[in-house]
Amino acid sequence: MRKKLISLLLSGTMLLLVLVGFTSSSLAADAVTSSGNPIVTSIFTADPSAHVWNDGRIYVYASHDIFPSRGSDLMDKYHVFSSDNMVDWVDEGEILRADDVPWGRPEGGFMWAPDAAYKDGTYYFYFPHPSGTNWNNSWKIGVATSDKPAADFTAQGYIEGLPGSNLIDPSVFRDDDGSYYLYAGGGGTSYGVKLAADMMSISGPIKQFTELEDFHEATWVFKRGSIYYLMYSDNNPGANRMRYATSNSPLGPWVNRGIILDPVKNSETSHGSIVEYKGNWYMFYHNAEISSNGTLRSVCVDRLYFNSDGTIQKVIQTSGGVPSVGPRSNATEVKYYDLVNESFDEYTEKTEYAMNSNNVAIGGGAIRSGGNIENMHAEGSYIQLNGINGGTGGKALLTVLYASGDSVAAFKADASGDPAGDGYFLSLPSTGGWGSYTGRTNRLIDLNPGTNNMIRLSGGMGGANVSRVSVSLIPEDTQETEYFMDGNHVSFGGGATRSGGSIENMHIPGSYFELSGVNGGAGGQALLTVLYASADNEATFRVNASGDLSGIGYSLSLPGTGGWSVYTGRVSRLIQLNPGTNNVIRMNGGLGGANVSRLIVSSIPQS
Repeated sequence: MRKKLISLLLSGTMLLLVLVGFTSSSLAADAVTSSGNPIVTSIFTADPSAHVWNDGRIYVYASHDIFPSRGSDLMDKYHVFSSDNMVDWVDEGEILRADDVPWGRPEGGFMWAPDAAYKDGTYYFYFPHPSGTNWNNSWKIGVATSDKPAADFTAQGYIEGLPGSNLIDPSVFRDDDGSYYLYAGGGGTSYGVKLAADMMSISGPIKQFTELEDFHEATWVFKRGSIYYLMYSDNNPGANRMRYATSNSPLGPWVNRGIILDPVKNSETSHGSIVEYKGNWYMFYHNAEISSNGTLRSVCVDRLYFNSDGTIQKVIQTSGGVPSVGPRSNATEVKYYDLVNESFDEYTEKTEYAMNSNNVAIGGGAIRSGGNIENMHAEGSYIQLNGINGGTGGKALLTVLYASGDSVAAFKADASGDPAGDGYFLSLPSTGGWGSYTGRTNRLIDLNPGTNNMIRLSGGMGGANVSRVSVSLIPEDTQETEYFMDGNHVSFGGGATRSGGSIENMHIPGSYFELSGVNGGAGGQALLTVLYASADNEATFRVNASGDLSGIGYSLSLPGTGGWSVYTGRVSRLIQLNPGTNNVIRMNGGLGGANVSRLIVSSIPQS
């Protein structure tokens, strides 16, 4: 059982939808059953290296574009992201930075595109990093190890015997016989070599792949069937494209096959990886959709398809990303489509700050004029709000109201509760003039519990005059409780069965499952939400709840999701509960089938 705070402020239209039942596409906040692109927006990331390990999750090892950008020299602080459904992505945290590399460049930075491998209980993280101030001629391929896929990595050294110039973008491939190969290269030169058993030294001669057409950088090697594939970025003027070649050997020779990814949005560079997960093939890549700045990139993903002869179809870049391949999970990543669509209905406890409030400080060239903060284009300019209430802590919605005559501007937002300490990117598109205060930009940030939080907006990246700032929290008087179907509070019968954490066979007449020990709070209305999968066009459950004064129960319609394992269905219904924690909710089947993975019971704010 998991509890979290939410609000359920239902407009007349939303209330009607609740009363008749609605799917996950009914409300903006719940409409997401695909990943959206970019998939990572909490920080700027690039050069994604995707792997599926034995725990069944997919992991993405990415480089990190630090904001505000100083270009590629500042790149540092590798993070890992993981998912079990391709939709909900978790930032597993930082695993390595330049300060952790004892042999590295004294000035730090230059932590470029990495990769990872697994062998005999150890995870190996490969990263390019210069060893000297003259960075372009002192590249090394470093190795860090851990017994976990996304934590506790320790730098072990670097691979000896490799060229020092333009040796970047390592990629490690495991062949079917258990042997491993290292690929790297940049500046037009591509290399491959077999790794020794220790995974940190080479075994045999280095092979240079001179046959690759217009090679630039970003090698990625994988195998499908008997065909080896090598993907890389080319030198296309203005913006790289991703090309690929094939071979019947891990070290070539390679046959050029053409372009599989066109230039990405707003970025001259291109870098990606290809992986199979849960029966589908995916290409991960980066673009600069959010920032419009090629040094502030974001990881994306789209489906990849093969032709019958093994060649690859060109990947179509989408804003929608890829559909879910499993039930929704409790992820921490904030999706970009939430940001641009302002899907923040639950953040209703709003505090608004005028720019002449006594808890608002300015500096670095910013000035106050007529109740607005101006000159935020100046390098070092800032606005700082002190004494901000973070409630119980966690996510809060920061909203900035502004005017801007620049085509695009950006603020860096720092907040007391930021777990990564990197700050948040806040885009401020033009409003058409410095006196046109029609701009409104949002960002979910993290705050600490209590009233001593600080929020700082740093300028210097285009101009915007700020009129107001608001901070919205989720009201504390509402509660959501989530119940998983494998808990001991769930009983079932009448032909219903439990399989893999879900209740199935609810199509059988007499089938039911019962949730006991449900908290009804002070009693009265609650919102019941059912998460499910169904291959039937429509199913109906009869719902009984402890607080139902009529005793008739409630009807709940469950539209089909397209398959018994496609857990994208989400329907809701207002029910009545008694006060206290001894409520029972019973779902009766027999009218079409639906496999149920979770129930959520949410209190309704009392007026």
